[in-house]
Amino acid sequence: MTLAGWLQIGLILGLVALTTRPLGLYMARVFSGERTFLSPVLGPVERAFYRLAGVAPEREQTWLAYTRAMLVFSVAGFVSLYVILRLQAYLPFNPRHFDNVPPDLAFNTAISFLTNTNWQAYGGETTMSNFSQMAGLATHNFLSAATGVALAIAVTRAFARHSATTLGNFWVDMTRAALYVFLPVSLLIAIALIAAGVPQTLAGSVDATTLEGAKQTIALGPIASQEAIKQFGTNGGGFFNANAAHPFENPNAWTNLLQIWALLAVSFGLVITFGKMVGSEKQGWAFFKIIAVILASAVAIVYAAESMGNPLLTHLGLDPTGGNMEGKETRFGIALSSLFAAATTGTSCGGVNAMQDSFTPIGGMIPMFLIQLGEIVPGGVGSGLYGLVVFAIISVFVAGLMVGRTPEFLGKKIESREVKLAMLAVLILPLSILGFAAVAALLPSALSSLANNGPHGLSEILYAYTSATGNNGSAFAGLNANTPWYNVTLGIAMVLGRFAYVAPVMAMAGSIAAKKKVAASLGTFPTDGNLFVGLMVGVILIVGGLQFFPALALGPIVEHFLMFAGKIF
Repeated sequence: MTLAGWLQIGLILGLVALTTRPLGLYMARVFSGERTFLSPVLGPVERAFYRLAGVAPEREQTWLAYTRAMLVFSVAGFVSLYVILRLQAYLPFNPRHFDNVPPDLAFNTAISFLTNTNWQAYGGETTMSNFSQMAGLATHNFLSAATGVALAIAVTRAFARHSATTLGNFWVDMTRAALYVFLPVSLLIAIALIAAGVPQTLAGSVDATTLEGAKQTIALGPIASQEAIKQFGTNGGGFFNANAAHPFENPNAWTNLLQIWALLAVSFGLVITFGKMVGSEKQGWAFFKIIAVILASAVAIVYAAESMGNPLLTHLGLDPTGGNMEGKETRFGIALSSLFAAATTGTSCGGVNAMQDSFTPIGGMIPMFLIQLGEIVPGGVGSGLYGLVVFAIISVFVAGLMVGRTPEFLGKKIESREVKLAMLAVLILPLSILGFAAVAALLPSALSSLANNGPHGLSEILYAYTSATGNNGSAFAGLNANTPWYNVTLGIAMVLGRFAYVAPVMAMAGSIAAKKKVAASLGTFPTDGNLFVGLMVGVILIVGGLQFFPALALGPIVEHFLMFAGKIF
């Protein structure tokens, strides 16, 4: 580890902190229906969308109607994307004449981009036409991110309102998220990326002559536009198979800085949006401290693990002073690769600028564990916020047990129904991750996809289902996931991680919205102070540890000790 490395990490995280409050307050105005500086331009566009869709923006929905609208929209999105992928050979903007995507891969990819997972069991530049990239994948990058934010705003209103039966209107919240948040900022990011050298063209490729005189075909396409929303919407699906390690997606240190900021900005900003909308900005800053402490700690552990290097490589004669550079870009080095890895898994982005399969066992375990915590530090856009609220409910329940009082959160009494629904949501993750991983570890057809045996092979399987269920999309690249077994089961895991998780959360929000707000008393446990911050950090880590430590012990932890014992699989 070096001072320069820490300064680079501190600079980027500092930029995220500086933009958190302005962006958070702006989003609070957007979703409260207040006028913003973009209203004169985008207001008429917004109203035109409502007229075309037959939506009455003033008509609010109950939690059930809101959830049903989200599910109908998601099903329509899945069908449309699946059709595009299956028919891409007959659609325009296909300069390299790609064939139609096979059914199991189209199923997996459609679910992946629908759920904001963006798991890619294919090479983008060798599989997808420009039309599929733009009209299919990039469009869903906007819509899946906007859907997540809409759900988070609905949960926020549950605490902001008094004896309410409605949580807003899904169509309005989703439209405003896409129109006022993701579209304008992504446009600015795309322009900055183009200026920094990221290609943006409808051409399919260019032919080049190498120094040796050989002919090489270099893939091109509308890269900058997809890269912008890929990061800002915490989607992660890259135009190229190498993702943000590819020089066309991420050419230099400045684009790397912009991309890390982009993938963290909205998720951090939403905690301030939450605080503003519930009338307690201090609560938003308490959430900020929680996610900042865990994320910063994760970055430090990954950086330390990768800086120590790999003793197996040292034994082969490699110089250990540079740390573990296997699978990393010299353009970014260990510090920014470690920050990117923790940030992309702490959110639900999943984009990578280094191959995590090549990280040290502990360096690879931390990103996996961040996903297993529930993608809440700070989590995906929207999904991270409502995941934080779930853990806040569990934390105040634990605090209530300690003092023998009915727990409260933001003036709403938390009773058995809310706690049961919160726990139901939390238990979806281990059910899907550990269940599917256990079956895959026994099936010969699933095991044949592994590049490694032993504990690292188990880590590859465990990471795949962790990433899918957590709607992250990153991978230990040693696993060949483009098989019928993995395409189908990972697709099911993505559905469970998105919809089976959010259904009880929305039911919980509906129950909380209907409650009266009560004034704080001497017995009320304050949830905006450092004591609550410490309690909630502990609850998050303990719940995650209890659920996944046994599996991690058989994978990356035992691999860590075997590595220092000089053994490799």
